[in-house]
Amino acid sequence: MAKVTIAECRTFFLAVTEKAAEMGVPLSMAVVSAEGHLIALERMDDAGFITPDTARAKAYTVAAFRSMSPRFQDGLIIQQWFKERNPQMMMNASVFSNGQIVASGGCAPIFKGDEMVGAYGISGATSDQDEIIGQYARARVGWNHKPENDDTPESVKQHINEIYGKVGLDKRAL
Repeated sequence: MAKVTIAECRTFFLAVTEKAAEMGVPLSMAVVSAEGHLIALERMDDAGFITPDTARAKAYTVAAFRSMSPRFQDGLIIQQWFKERNPQMMMNASVFSNGQIVASGGCAPIFKGDEMVGAYGISGATSDQDEIIGQYARARVGWNHKPENDDTPESVKQHINEIYGKVGLDKRAL
């Protein structure tokens, strides 16, 4: 069984910190296991006091929802999915999970091969900036945000691509 190591988290956090400093945004970042358990959490100097909790909640949300369905590729998809269907359900999920459900950009699952081994969350900048920083750091560590052998049904891919278009990410596609 593959897993996310603390050494990988440190490399990821260094890459996040590097890109965040370049962009002038202090952040917090978290990595959780596939079951949503915290592996590592770090807050940059001057990052808002609530950002560690938000980063952890973003990572937890991705772990929880991605484990339920391949439809949930990242925090932006989760956020839009709830907006389209039942925004109140998102609020309820946050309440009954003690605030652990937060859907926004800057979070994605982590795959090794075809196995989801965890998720990360970044908080402190805009959703778009968190997303850019996450993609940069993920590439530096070599983490994939989808399975090596993606067997997501075409109808689901089409739906996800439509959501990406709605949130202004027309160039992103499955």
